[in-house]
Amino acid sequence: MTDRSHVTSHVLDSVIGRPAAGVPIILEHDELGNWHMIGSAVTDADGRVNQLGPARLEPGRYRVTFDTATYFAEQEVRPFYPEVHVVFELLDADQHYHIPLLLSPFAYSTYRGS
Repeated sequence: MTDRSHVTSHVLDSVIGRPAAGVPIILEHDELGNWHMIGSAVTDADGRVNQLGPARLEPGRYRVTFDTATYFAEQEVRPFYPEVHVVFELLDADQHYHIPLLLSPFAYSTYRGS
């Protein structure tokens, strides 16, 4: 089994029904109202990111930003949402947090994954 960070992600392109490879993702921590980058990665061929920041994070507010414009530019598609921000509360430092994104040029959804 490969090591993974405390926060991971998976991006699926719901238009083509396939993983979204090549999506840049940034993980940030909210420190007194200021966002500080603590990790970044690009989705692999399966649309996954298993290394996005440290292996352990303290409870707090975090934000994952998906650079959808870069992904859709490779597809020669101009999206309505050039980036997606997902803000979440990491409440339990002992649990793994997985932030999936279902993506199309004109819509997106996310949920707490496992």
